[in-house]
Amino acid sequence: MNLPDLSESALRTALQHKLDQKTKPIGSLGRLESLALQLGEILGTESPQLVQPQLVVFAGDHGLAARGVSAYPSDVTWQMVENFLAGGACVSVLARQHGIDLTVVDCGVRHDFAPRGGFLDYKIAYGTADSLVDAAMSAAECERAIAQGRAIVKSLPGNVLLLGEMGIGNTSAASLLMARLTGLPIADCTGVGTGLDDAGLQRKVAVLAQVLERHAHAQDPLHAMEVFGGFEMATMLGAVLQAAEERRVVVVDGFITTAVVMVAHALRPLVLQRCVFAHRSGEHGHNLMLHHLGAQPLLDLGLRLGEGSGAVLAWPLLQSACLVLRDMASFASAGVSQSDAA
Repeated sequence: MNLPDLSESALRTALQHKLDQKTKPIGSLGRLESLALQLGEILGTESPQLVQPQLVVFAGDHGLAARGVSAYPSDVTWQMVENFLAGGACVSVLARQHGIDLTVVDCGVRHDFAPRGGFLDYKIAYGTADSLVDAAMSAAECERAIAQGRAIVKSLPGNVLLLGEMGIGNTSAASLLMARLTGLPIADCTGVGTGLDDAGLQRKVAVLAQVLERHAHAQDPLHAMEVFGGFEMATMLGAVLQAAEERRVVVVDGFITTAVVMVAHALRPLVLQRCVFAHRSGEHGHNLMLHHLGAQPLLDLGLRLGEGSGAVLAWPLLQSACLVLRDMASFASAGVSQSDAA
């Protein structure tokens, strides 16, 4: 996959000129202007339009969860998948509010689901292996998950992919990936996840330190995904790579989805040009993760729910950025005098 550099084009100059000619002081819309410029670059037009946005929640279970690294039992993964599909989860409510199509993908949940609308069965296995004992998945399983993620994006309409996830234990997997890819101490990469107390957090850090030591040889980003990641994370990785290749806008949610984007970035650095980071999570380590990527999130609400909830909350800002570029009058069209300094 060869991604073109979106920042080195005549389009960027044209977009900046168009923004500067709007009836406002130059730069007065702040981050909304940089967002509009980015969306125009991704979609390849001076008048970007967001079409049929797709929110995909990737779900999978983690063998490491048996080590007590989460405040909730693994059964919550499949129970929450049912909640998503029934329309009762936070992300279901928010997606419905904004008219965003929600698809839930079983990538490796320890449960069998009945077929229904909005659900895709791409189960690789009933959860990953315990990464303290063995690699979370084999190279073949990881490769299959990535391929399936690509296939999912190819099957969906639209030009926007919003990332969501569900998997008890996946904050641990994200912390492990973060520690390995950044070189930061595991304690700096680890938070309370679903709500651990202080003793639980200390236990989680100790377990993750052992996992890192167990797999000290896994330095390559794909190898790190195999030994530390989840089936939902590897599937999401394939989806991100495919969406980037198709020049879809990728809306990144929180801690887990950013960890996946870190892997994608390590493989294809220009993937980041296609990513809009929705928010700064309340999960410990996410700010360091964003700093590592040089990413500026749109919102900072202290969220740490996951599911894609932050991505959907940021959605209206993307819509507004496009409308400003497309519909806001210029000084010339509105007959408004421009600043002498312009």
